[in-house]
Amino acid sequence: MKKFSYLFIALFSLSLMTTSCREQKSTGDKIEDAVDDTGDAIEDAADDVEDAVD
Repeated sequence: MKKFSYLFIALFSLSLMTTSCREQKSTGDKIEDAVDDTGDAIEDAADDVEDAVD
């Protein structure tokens, strides 16, 4: 019985150490990030075109 208790405690401790606590992004957050990235890419392209024209 004592070995079983130690095994249970060890497995429980291992599960606590391997569980991730990071925050998950919602779908809205992912869409917002994609829109921001696209806007930044468009601005960069516009700057490149402006530099090429000059």
